[in-house]
Amino acid sequence: AAAAACFVLRFAYEGLQIANSGPFVELLVVVMFAVCTALAFRHTWDGFTKRPDPERQASLRGLLAIGFVGSLLAYFLRSLTEAPGEKLHREEYQQAREQYERRSTRRTGNPAKKRRRS
Repeated sequence: AAAAACFVLRFAYEGLQIANSGPFVELLVVVMFAVCTALAFRHTWDGFTKRPDPERQASLRGLLAIGFVGSLLAYFLRSLTEAPGEKLHREEYQQAREQYERRSTRRTGNPAKKRRRS
């Protein structure tokens, strides 16, 4: 998918060359895609270790759409070691299990049947 996305971006760049928009505009487009790709990669990679902030996620939606190649590359590289987000899900599951164990072992029985000391 990342290779196909780069292929699509290549067509867009060729369109700029055909339009003869000038080297400055072409340089701006290349730099914009490079920066957005790097930011999208970093944001996606960080999302595998902690839950992203929903407000920040909404504000970065446009940037992530432009840098979609970075997100695809982050998913690909992470999938070489484990399923993307698997470690985060495992940690959340372990925390939930520990909290459940603490809650369930706190009470040992019915307090009304407790023997009174004389």
